[in-house]
Amino acid sequence: MTALYRKGAAMTTVPDRTRKGPGRPGSGETINEASSFAAIMMLLSGPLSILMGASGIAQDTLFSASLYAYRFDLTAWGWIHLVIGVALVITGLGVLTDKSWGRGAGVAVAGISLVTQFMFVPYYPLWAIPAMTLDLLILFALTRIHIETRGGR
Repeated sequence: MTALYRKGAAMTTVPDRTRKGPGRPGSGETINEASSFAAIMMLLSGPLSILMGASGIAQDTLFSASLYAYRFDLTAWGWIHLVIGVALVITGLGVLTDKSWGRGAGVAVAGISLVTQFMFVPYYPLWAIPAMTLDLLILFALTRIHIETRGGR
């Protein structure tokens, strides 16, 4: 708070909007709620995809699918899930730490994850459908338009 003194006028206290600190718009020290939600969801979805990938790489008998257009070897699906999981964790950390590349990379990785989970539905629908829901929530949170006021600028 700063005090304004004018000759012949009463002292008035007004909020000082020029200082930057924790919790103030434009401080760079906090991120908005949608971004932090997306980051947390990526940090949840990433390790789950890594575990799914490890299961596929280990040639577990968890997955099976009949005739399917996107049929890959289960080891290939395992590597796909592993790589996407690692990318989700890295971009989630980027969004959480408010890196400039975080939101754009997060949208790209969540979109790729959404498409691969859709292609994975015939193998394990009880896994792929909730993972697709997480990816959609991540995309929604990262693509929201965030407008903030910056103290009269």
